[in-house]
Amino acid sequence: MNKRNSVGGQAVIEGVMMRGNKGIATAVRKSDGSIVVDVKETIPYTKKNKILGLPIIRGFVSLVESMVVGIQSLNYSASFFEDDEEESTSKFDELLNNLFKENSENVIMGISMFISIALAIGIFFILPTFSANLFKRFNVKNPIVLNLIEGLIRVFIFIVYLVLIGKMKDINRLFQYHGAEHKTVFCYEHDEELTPNNASKYATLHPRCGTNFMFLVMIVSIILFSFTGWKSLGFRIVTRIIMLPIVSGVTYELIRLMGRSDNKILSLFAYPGIMLQKLTTREPDDSQLEVAIKALKAAEGVEQ
Repeated sequence: MNKRNSVGGQAVIEGVMMRGNKGIATAVRKSDGSIVVDVKETIPYTKKNKILGLPIIRGFVSLVESMVVGIQSLNYSASFFEDDEEESTSKFDELLNNLFKENSENVIMGISMFISIALAIGIFFILPTFSANLFKRFNVKNPIVLNLIEGLIRVFIFIVYLVLIGKMKDINRLFQYHGAEHKTVFCYEHDEELTPNNASKYATLHPRCGTNFMFLVMIVSIILFSFTGWKSLGFRIVTRIIMLPIVSGVTYELIRLMGRSDNKILSLFAYPGIMLQKLTTREPDDSQLEVAIKALKAAEGVEQ
């Protein structure tokens, strides 16, 4: 894969995080209008360990690593918008600080990740499975049909979730930076000078987007879960949780293939997920594109 086609990132609070060949860079526009950039030189775990870099396995490892980096970047961007006055800490925070000292931040991040994953599994996997099981009352017995119903319910919940959070003012702002990230990456991939004017002409919809990944996870899960049959509700819930690493790994390989291939069948397969980005991206202004460009340049070492 072309190095330019391996750059990606995410929107953060009033900024953009980019992951490139030189490391992870997070650019944030502060309240006074200035832009601050934080760069961390890191090597992905998939490159540190040959086993973790194997197909399928690397997909799940990359997903977990991306979640960790994403939370760290969000926390970093949020730190610029906290009140200057000393914040009151909860008893729970004080307890963690006393127990884990300098490691308390990592513990809090771990708890946040656990809660996020648990909620995602509950809403997007367990709830659809439970809901699809109700159709057995209408004499729907075929496991393939039940898996298809489950998948459609999962997609429906996902779309409703995106529509609802997109109506929030702060999230709408975040989606603008998401659009800025995509436009900047497109500009870089087309080997154009990184300026707001050049980046603005590109689309906000990108095939390697996390939204596209999440949608494809749901499609792949319909196919893979069909092999598990339709036994007891408890069995299905357990198998779906166990198979999540496989589902995410297979989806990751599909995304990689789509990113380096012009195959029409693959493009057709990716089309619904790309269109779904209309719910998670907004047209950015030049000031937001400027932030995204700063992040990409730092992540790729372009300025050097």
